[in-house]
Amino acid sequence: MNRYPLWKYLIIAVTLVIGVLYSLPNLFGESPAVQVSAARSSVKVDETTLTRVEQALGRENLAPTLIQLEGGSVRARFDSTDNQLKARDAIERTLNPDSANPGFVVALNLVPRTPAWLASIGAAPMYLGLDLRGGVHFMLQVDMPAALQRKADVLASDLRTALREKNVRHGGIQRSATTIELRARDEATATAIENLIADQFADLQVVRTPDGAEFRLAATLKPQAALAVQSQAVKQNITTLHNRINELGVAEPVIQQQGADRIVVQLPGVQDTAKAKDILGRTATLELRLVDESTEGLAAESGSGMVPFGSEKYLERNGRPVIVKREVLLTGENLTDAQAGFDDQQQPAVHLTLDGKGARIFRDVTRENINKRMAIILFEKGKGEVVTAPVIRSEIGGGRVQISGSMTTVEANDTALLLRAGSLAAPMEIIEERTIGPSLGKENIERGFNSVIWGFVVIVAFMCTYYMLFGVFSSLALGFNLVLLVAVLSMLQATLTLPGIAAMALALGMAIDANVLINERVREELRNGSSPQTAINIGYDHAWGTILDSNVTSLIAGIALLIFGSGPVRGFAVVHCIGILTSMFSAVVFSRGLVNLWYGRQKKLKSVSIGTVWRPEGGGAVAKAD
Repeated sequence: MNRYPLWKYLIIAVTLVIGVLYSLPNLFGESPAVQVSAARSSVKVDETTLTRVEQALGRENLAPTLIQLEGGSVRARFDSTDNQLKARDAIERTLNPDSANPGFVVALNLVPRTPAWLASIGAAPMYLGLDLRGGVHFMLQVDMPAALQRKADVLASDLRTALREKNVRHGGIQRSATTIELRARDEATATAIENLIADQFADLQVVRTPDGAEFRLAATLKPQAALAVQSQAVKQNITTLHNRINELGVAEPVIQQQGADRIVVQLPGVQDTAKAKDILGRTATLELRLVDESTEGLAAESGSGMVPFGSEKYLERNGRPVIVKREVLLTGENLTDAQAGFDDQQQPAVHLTLDGKGARIFRDVTRENINKRMAIILFEKGKGEVVTAPVIRSEIGGGRVQISGSMTTVEANDTALLLRAGSLAAPMEIIEERTIGPSLGKENIERGFNSVIWGFVVIVAFMCTYYMLFGVFSSLALGFNLVLLVAVLSMLQATLTLPGIAAMALALGMAIDANVLINERVREELRNGSSPQTAINIGYDHAWGTILDSNVTSLIAGIALLIFGSGPVRGFAVVHCIGILTSMFSAVVFSRGLVNLWYGRQKKLKSVSIGTVWRPEGGGAVAKAD
């Protein structure tokens, strides 16, 4: 009646082992560290960089507790923040002798002390939020007028091309702020322009006003289109920030929209505010230009002449100069996708996909410039570098472009990542900045975990006193629930915040509530005269329905918070929902496994240790204790 089959005990044992293993990393804490990553796509972090970092630390007699190459960055761990700061300065001097043109990002960070044997099975601690770990908080204001002006520039260029294709002769196009102004010499031309805009530019609305013998047309974005441009600008900036912040190695950064034109960025564990600002400002974009192959251009490229007027000099990755014309044919705004791959000769390449406008321009440019060179220039932090300058062999249509040349597979992947990240859709300004020190975060952690621990201790004391051995079983199930909850959060790499700790304390209360229902149901059966074995069996079976109903309703509320909440509310909801699921398993499956293991083998069981069983009809009490 009260015996589990072997497979159920095996499930409990395996779950317990997994829970202990994956919750253990949270006990080892974090080490102050210095992280070195690439500041430009042309700079690589490899074993040579690791050696240079070790030499820089050796010259300053700084011994890291661990230094290794991890995922494209070097991380050196130290036993104190003092050594961490000294190491940062030493590494910065060695790797970035020219502070105006740094090749590496040298940032302060905090990394977990998880032992290698735990890390080898994928065990890692939970991420800690800004309120627990410390870090930096930024509020960024997106320059919406700049986004609208950029959109107006694109529309003005497209409109000029469309009028030329339709052979509509106008008196000129210019942009004033976010308004596109056109001039028409007569009413027929003005009507043709209005019809073309109505057919091909649904986002524009046109107002015609007489201007002497001519007509002036002012095209502006419709309100709905302007709102869509602003919304897209914020979304693109958020995507770009996500890609940029990856270089800092920040665990679970918070990047979210606040209001119509603001973005909140929280970087837990980042101690270097200046470096974080530098990363937030980094963008990469693409420009396609024709190479200046005139006599003056070739002389400048060989170093025997000056750069001609209307051209600029950029360097390839191997340091070779390339003279390109100032006119920009295409930009990264016309890019819809960038993926690393291989060309026809199985050499690493980057495959680009252009939008409709970009595909049309690229087809025309390649048709008109066969046997000429075209440079593909990657800009980062305002500095351009020629990725490749191939010769145009034939007209290229379909909107698919291939960048290939002297690049490795890693370089192709990095270039594709930077191009996908793109540039900011609109400039941003930091309007609020806060730094939360690790000491404050440490204090929050201690207070939060103390509340959970003391709550656990008080509950255990009450349960063991009031329910005796069944209280011990309930307390062990409660401890199992806590271990399982921490393990699941760690495996999911969830971010724990102060609201999450509050949800953890709430989960303990809800978990013990299920055991109270079970214990009281067993007592009720004993009062009704049932045998101990029958009382245990009926108590667990009948309490299950009530436990399920109460937890399902709580789970529905938690899911609602998870769907509609944001920030701290979502952090609370995640822990709350997981805590409900783990408490149902621990309270019903685990605790009954303990009871079955202790009492199930006793065929002639006369009493159980569940405290005092009151019989109201007799006015007395019967102590059911071993």
